[in-house]
Amino acid sequence: MSTVNIAIVGATGAVGTTILEKLLERDFPSSSIKLLASARSAGNVIEVDGKQFTVEETVPESFEDVDIAFFSAGGAISKMFAEEAVKRGAVVIDNTSAFRMTETIPLVVPEVNADALNEHNGIIANPNCSTIQMVTALEPIRDSFGLGRIIVSTYQAVSGAGAEAIDELETQSNQFLNRHEIEAKLLPTGAGEKFYPISFNAIPQIDAFDSSGYTLEELKMINETKKIFNMNDLHVSATCVRIPVVSGHSESVYFEVDKEGVTVDEIRSSLVNAPGIVVQDDTNKQEYPMPLFSEGKDDVFVGRLRKDPDHPKGFHMWVVTDNLIKGAALNSVQIAEALLATEKK
Repeated sequence: MSTVNIAIVGATGAVGTTILEKLLERDFPSSSIKLLASARSAGNVIEVDGKQFTVEETVPESFEDVDIAFFSAGGAISKMFAEEAVKRGAVVIDNTSAFRMTETIPLVVPEVNADALNEHNGIIANPNCSTIQMVTALEPIRDSFGLGRIIVSTYQAVSGAGAEAIDELETQSNQFLNRHEIEAKLLPTGAGEKFYPISFNAIPQIDAFDSSGYTLEELKMINETKKIFNMNDLHVSATCVRIPVVSGHSESVYFEVDKEGVTVDEIRSSLVNAPGIVVQDDTNKQEYPMPLFSEGKDDVFVGRLRKDPDHPKGFHMWVVTDNLIKGAALNSVQIAEALLATEKK
């Protein structure tokens, strides 16, 4: 197909709107773009780059004549409508957790495992935002030197919890600075019994806890990384923390390579020319990635590269990206681009 008909489910949300922006920005070969959301949003008009799009209610018939459907409206909506879209001939690129760990559904980061697209049966899963940036940064290293262990600590922006969390951060910051009582209603998770302020704070919980003591966000990183790399025996552990940053997830990543005698310079060289990665790693000039400066950018930024002082194959790095762009919307669009490239072969 030279041009395709597109649908975006959850088009009024932050990720859905960014998917639309990226499709237009990257001149994706679309014949039409249909915006879908809930009944209460139907009729709303979204304008991007001077083009106006009217939102429609999501119903099964919405997917007639649609070639690619981007889903970003929550797992329940994906489970309700994804199969309906596939039945009508669409390929679904799903940005929720609904299908990520389904064995028969590929979980794709194009810089890492685009070949997995050959195995799709109508649904392709987009990984968790924090997983995407980590595996993108690790893939050139894994390809060159092998990979045996990953220990990651994340510092995740409130935008990952939605627009309401951004509003709460702003409100709580004003309350704190004016010495008013701080009201917490959203974080760490809406399903929890307690809520904590995020302003001037760090909350070591993202999503609910599993019986293992890990949160669901941490388990996503662990299990998704193994699936994307196709390495079930890979040792992965994660600690995920919410911090008072609007956009841009940061990660401290410890990793061990398989190859003996690898140097920091060799690790850096493997990253410099890797697709989607920008190396910012000059401590003499205090150059390193920061979330404030990643906002609105497509790339995954890597810095603070250094060797572990005690393990001969261990290294550390600092990884930052805009969680709404590469961590969600852009990766979805790149999957669609890779899908079209695969079909042309």
